[in-house]
Amino acid sequence: MKQFLKYTLATIVGVIIAWFIGVLLFFGIVGALSKGDSAVTTLKPNSIYELELSGSLIDRSEDNPLMLMAQALGQDEEMVIGLDDVLANIKKAKDDENIAGIYLKGGELFGGMASLKEIRDALSDFKKSGKFIVAYADNYMQSNYYLASVADKLLMNPQGLFELKGLASEHVFFKNTLDKLGVEMQIVKVGTYKSAVEPFITTKMSDANREQVTVYVSSLWKTLLNQISADRKIPVDSLNAYANEMMMFQPAEKAIKYALIDSLVYADQVDSILKIYLKSDEKDLNLVKHTKMTKVADNLKFEKDKIAVIYAVGGIDDGQSEGIVSEDIIETINEVAKDEMVKAVVLRVSSPGGSAYGSEQIWRALSNLKAKKPLIVSMGDYAASGGYYISCMADKILAQPNTITGSIGIFGMIPNIAGLNNKIGLTYDVVKTNTLSDAISVNRAFRPEERDLMQNYVNRGYELFVKRCADGRHKTPDQIKAIAEGRVWTGEDALKIGLIDKLGGLNDAIKIAAEKAKVSNYRIKEYPEKEDFSTKLMKSFGEEAEARYAKAFLGENYKLFKHIKDIEKINGIQARMPFDMIIR
Repeated sequence: MKQFLKYTLATIVGVIIAWFIGVLLFFGIVGALSKGDSAVTTLKPNSIYELELSGSLIDRSEDNPLMLMAQALGQDEEMVIGLDDVLANIKKAKDDENIAGIYLKGGELFGGMASLKEIRDALSDFKKSGKFIVAYADNYMQSNYYLASVADKLLMNPQGLFELKGLASEHVFFKNTLDKLGVEMQIVKVGTYKSAVEPFITTKMSDANREQVTVYVSSLWKTLLNQISADRKIPVDSLNAYANEMMMFQPAEKAIKYALIDSLVYADQVDSILKIYLKSDEKDLNLVKHTKMTKVADNLKFEKDKIAVIYAVGGIDDGQSEGIVSEDIIETINEVAKDEMVKAVVLRVSSPGGSAYGSEQIWRALSNLKAKKPLIVSMGDYAASGGYYISCMADKILAQPNTITGSIGIFGMIPNIAGLNNKIGLTYDVVKTNTLSDAISVNRAFRPEERDLMQNYVNRGYELFVKRCADGRHKTPDQIKAIAEGRVWTGEDALKIGLIDKLGGLNDAIKIAAEKAKVSNYRIKEYPEKEDFSTKLMKSFGEEAEARYAKAFLGENYKLFKHIKDIEKINGIQARMPFDMIIR
């Protein structure tokens, strides 16, 4: 018995010690990572900025503790890079005499077409310095080729795949699944083109939706082809003909024959080509990776006057901490409005919309801010429905030609699960004090008077949305209604119909804001403040970790899973684009 107790006690003590050591190691790693590599990067002459085109592209960079911890432990974790860092690094590379050129190292960079164009435009501006850009990839995704085609020299692996096939917009429909479950989605909406509800009530696109999708996909493809054509000196008609051949399954030599690629080389041959551009015979190249480039001092003089850039990214009040939380962004807007050192504001909107109520509250806060200082909107990949609602009052609105915007319309969805109840044997009874005490129940279909009430409620929301747009764009409500009805537009078409003022990116918007404020010397201040390492770490073990594991397990089906999860978060009437526009 004594021996048993002795070994049991020893085991318990051992477990406690191991646990204690594990905790110390964990927090040791966390502490080291939170400090990070804070040293400022000093550039050597003849350096090359290496921009790796891999991972996910987001509007604003953020710490990813799980990625850092995975790297520290020698494991793989999806790379996430911020558009803000990429644009800043390209500007540094252009201005710094120690940077001789940029090496675009190919991979698979997943990002919206407008964001990729913003990088492409920055690279085009970089070339004005007379410095070179060389791009290499084992395989070129179509969107990545669009970005890389700005390079002076395009290289690909001899056994690589080259994608050029055109764009396709794929839509998923749930009606048959809902019918099998015994669930009917009851819809109230305004807008012939408001297609966000279609997946729940039909099995294919309506004629109106097919019309708008055809128009905006064609516009996106036109923008992509025109820029590739200009840089590669290939007629647009020829590019379309090559796309019809499905280049991915053609021999790599065809990409050379068609002048889509300059040379077929292996990865280990790229260095020798870079040395030719450097006019250097040094043994080793000095490649400055993206993370190191972000730590290069920008040497900007401190200025007291500020141009604020407020990021409004994600769905509006989607019932989760990420995305646009109306209460939080309103607090930020009010803070910026009170700051006397902020002379003008750029609102960076990348949002498909969401809660109509939340959109109205944000509109109000921005209207108050605009009364005090210039407000310019810079639209990212999406700024539609609620995303347009919070943009419409700005002094100027800028978007890329391939930004998705418009979608001025609202809807509400209430499920009727009576069929499901019948399948599983549930029945309900009710006692009520007034005629409509049991109104809008999910356990039965709408009564006529309930549908009328809901439709009138949605109609009022639509009229308010239209009024906000009309006032903001200096048009009549009828002029807005003629281009509204929930219709989605690209930035190129939105410019023609007066929904935006100019084509351009974030840096263009900042310049206009400075001009409006009549300031020539200023610094950029971003809002809201980025979350610190420890806060991000805690989140990484919460919702973000759940999403990460779901992505790893479900793969491409994760989008469908997220689509269904998002339905749970709908609350109130919605000013929202289709949940998930899959453009390939």
